[in-house]
Amino acid sequence: MVTNMTTTVTIFIDGREYQVPAGQNLVDVAKWIGNDIPVFCYHPKMDPVGMCRMCLVEMGSAFDPKEKKIVRDEAGNAQIKWMPKLQTACTTRVSEGLAIRTDTPVVTEARNNVVEFILTSHPLDCPICDKGGECPLQNLTMRHGPGTTRMNFDDKQHLDKHVPLGDLIFLDEERCIQCARCVRFQGEVVGDDVLAFHERGRRLQIITNSEPGFDTYFSGNTTDICPVGALTTADFRFGARPWELNEVPSICPFDAAGSNISLSTRLDRDFGGKAIIKRVMPRQNEYVNEIWISDKTRFGHHFTRDTESRLLEPRIGKGSGLSQANWTEALQLVADRLKTSGDDVAAIAGSGLSNEDLWALKQVVNGLGGKRLGAWPPTHGGADLIAQVGVGAGTNLSKLGKGDAILVVASDLEEEVPLWYLRVKRAHDRGAYLVVMNARPTRLDDFASETIRYDYDQAANALSVLRDKYPEYAKKLTEAQNLIVIAGAEGLTLDGSGALMQSAANLLIESGHVGKPNNGLLSPLPGANGVGQYYLGFSPEATQEIVNNPPKTLIVAQADLLLDDPSAVQWLGKVKTVIYLSLFKDEAPDWATAALPIQSFAERDGSFVNGERRVQRFYAGQGPLGEAVPTWQVMSRIGEKLGFGKAKLSAASVMQEIVKQVPAFAGCSYPEISKTERQFPDVGGQDLYYGGTAYQNRGGIGVQIPTAADKGEAVSPAARGGAAPDAPKGKFTVVPVTRLYNRERIFRSAELIHPRVADPFVEINSADAKGLGISNGDQVSVQFENGQSVRVRAHVNGGAPKGTLVLPRHLSDVAVPLTVTVGDVSKA
Repeated sequence: MVTNMTTTVTIFIDGREYQVPAGQNLVDVAKWIGNDIPVFCYHPKMDPVGMCRMCLVEMGSAFDPKEKKIVRDEAGNAQIKWMPKLQTACTTRVSEGLAIRTDTPVVTEARNNVVEFILTSHPLDCPICDKGGECPLQNLTMRHGPGTTRMNFDDKQHLDKHVPLGDLIFLDEERCIQCARCVRFQGEVVGDDVLAFHERGRRLQIITNSEPGFDTYFSGNTTDICPVGALTTADFRFGARPWELNEVPSICPFDAAGSNISLSTRLDRDFGGKAIIKRVMPRQNEYVNEIWISDKTRFGHHFTRDTESRLLEPRIGKGSGLSQANWTEALQLVADRLKTSGDDVAAIAGSGLSNEDLWALKQVVNGLGGKRLGAWPPTHGGADLIAQVGVGAGTNLSKLGKGDAILVVASDLEEEVPLWYLRVKRAHDRGAYLVVMNARPTRLDDFASETIRYDYDQAANALSVLRDKYPEYAKKLTEAQNLIVIAGAEGLTLDGSGALMQSAANLLIESGHVGKPNNGLLSPLPGANGVGQYYLGFSPEATQEIVNNPPKTLIVAQADLLLDDPSAVQWLGKVKTVIYLSLFKDEAPDWATAALPIQSFAERDGSFVNGERRVQRFYAGQGPLGEAVPTWQVMSRIGEKLGFGKAKLSAASVMQEIVKQVPAFAGCSYPEISKTERQFPDVGGQDLYYGGTAYQNRGGIGVQIPTAADKGEAVSPAARGGAAPDAPKGKFTVVPVTRLYNRERIFRSAELIHPRVADPFVEINSADAKGLGISNGDQVSVQFENGQSVRVRAHVNGGAPKGTLVLPRHLSDVAVPLTVTVGDVSKA
C-alpha cells in the first residue's frame, strides 16, 4: 500500500501540496489522494506506454537541482517552472518538487479532443453493448466528450463486429480504441504472447497468433481491463445488463490460491425465479489474486445449476439400487445405521468442503467414537509443515522482487494453481531469482532463472540433488533476502510428498527464512480447502488407513472416490454401510446406503482456508438446486438425531463453535474475516477506466492463521522418509499429473471450455516409444500394477523422461492411479 512506503517527496497538484511515496506512478498517486486523472491505455498493473494521451496534464517543477531543494518565495509559495507543452502523467514518476495542473482550460481541451478523436469511428451501439453501464469510454465521454460530432459519417471505418479470438472471447473490431491493454497483458503479465496488432492507422486490429486461438489460461482478464466493449466473453455476451446484476462476494472453489471472486447474479425466470450466476468476475485482494482470475475460475461455475448432473433429492438403498426418498426418511435411515456402527465409523472429506462442513462432519464421527478422518484426494503429504513454517503472516507474493528468491519443485504450477504461477512469474519479472525443479519440462521453465532436472526416483530427495549438484544455485536461494519454497507432489507417493515437504521445511529453517513475511513454505494442495482439512483434523494418512482397513460404516462427503481411484470399487465393497453426501448423481455407487444432495459453494455461506492459510468467507449467491442443503446442515441434523445436541441454524453459528474450540481459528469469526481495507492500487471504483471491471473487496480480505514460527515457537529440522516405487526392468514408472482443463464431474458442465480439454493421452519418451514400436498418435493401453488399464493416445514429444509414462488424470471416465506407481504400455 502506498501509505506504508517510507521515502516521501513533496509534490504539487492543482496548487495543493502533498507528501507522497517517492518513485510512484503519478496517475496512481493522484488517484490515491482523490484526483482522478483519466486514462485509457494506462493500467496500474502494467508498464505505462503513453499511447492514448488521455492523461495529458500541465507539468513543471519547483525543485532546484543545484540547491537540491524546492525553491520557495518569502511567503513560502513554491516557485514552479512550467513546461511549454502538456505531458503524459502515466509515464511520469513522482519526484521532489514535481508540479502538475489537471483542471486548466488547456488540459480540459486536450482531453475533449482525445475523446472526440476516439469517437470518430466508434459505433454508437451502447444500448446493445455488453459494456454499457460499466464502460470507461462511456463514462469519460459523458465527462469530457463534445456532445456533438464534426465528423462526416461517410468517413467512418466499418470493420467486423463479431470476430472469435478463440472459443471464449469475441472481438468487435469497430469498438476497439487501440489502447493495447489486452496485448500488453498477455505478453507482459501472463507471458503468453498470443495477441498482436495487425495493419496500421485507423484500420489497426487485434489478432490472435496462436493455435488454437487465444491460447492461454487467463483470456477473460482482457475483457475486464478492456476500456470499451471490444472484448466480450462467450459466457456473458448479451446475457444481462450490468445494472441488473447483484454482486455477491465469493471464493474460487477449484484450487489452493483461494482467488477472490464476485458472482454477478440475477433473478431468472428459466431458473424458477431464483437467483442465477450470469458471470464470475475478479474481486480485488492484493494478498491473494490481486485483480486476476483464471479462465477455469471464470467459466467453470456452470455445475452449480446443472440439473442434469446434480443430485437433486435424497436417495436411499432399496434392493438393487438407490431410490428417491424424502429428507425425513433419509436422515432417519442414516442415523439408525450410524447407531449400529459402534465406534467403527470413519469419514472421507473432499477438499471442496467448507470449514463448517468439515467441523460438523467431525462432530458426528467423533461423537460416535470414530477417530479416522480422511482427506481426499490422498496425494499431498506434509500439510502439518505448512502450519509450522508456511509463508509468514503478511506475505504478499506481489512484493517479491530483486534480492528475493523462489524455489518451485515437483509441481506444474500453471496446471495446478494458475494464479500462483502468474504471481511467481511476475515476481521473476521484477527481479526475483526463480529456480524450477522437475523431472520433466513445465511452462514455468520459460521464466526461470535456473531449471534443474532430476529422475522421478529422486523426487523425494530433490533438494539433496540441489545441494549436491548445484551448490551455487542453493547458495543464491539460501542467501536471498526473502525465500519461498513451493513443493508439490508430482512423481511422489504420499510418504514421498511428505519427505519432500520436510526437506523444503529444513531448507527454510536452516537458512532463517521462516516466521516473517514473504518467507516460508507453500504446497499446491488439491481443492479450495486442503489446508482447512488439516487444521480441522482430516489427513490423507487417515485416508490410507481407511483404504487399507475399511470401517464398518463410512461417510463420504464431496469426494469422487470412484472417478479418482481405480481401486475404490474393491475397498469400498468391503464397507457395510456407505453414506454419500454428493453434488452429483453418479458419485455414489449403487450399493450405497444413502446418497444425500448437498449444495455447491454458490448456494450457501461458508469459508475456506487457502494455501497461504488465509481464512476467507464466501456468501450464498445462487438459489438452491432441488432439495440440496449445505453439508454442515445435513451432518448437524444427523447429529441431533443421534443425541449430540440441537442442530445448528446457520454457517455463522458453526464457525463460532470452531473459533471457540480450534485454537488455529482464534480471531476468524465471520465479522473478522469479513473486514476490508483500502487497497493499492485503488481498483474497482466507480470510474472503471483506471483498473477495469474488477470489483472492490466488500466481502472481506480474510484473516491469515499464524504459523508456529510466526508465534515464536521453536521449529527445528527433522527427517521424514519416503521413496518412489522401484520399477522392475522392462516396466515403467507411471506418473499421474494434473491438467487444469479436464473431465472431472465438477468441470464437465463448462461446455465452453470442452474444445480445450485434451483427449486422453500418455506422454512417452521417444526412445521408449521407438523400442516398443509406438508412434505419436497411436492408441495404446497403459496397464497398472493392480491389473487395471486405460486406453489413451500416445504423445511422443520429449516431455517424459526415459522409463516414465506421464499420464494426466481426469481426461476420461476411467480412473488413473492417485500417485506414482509401476506399469506398462503397449499398442492397443
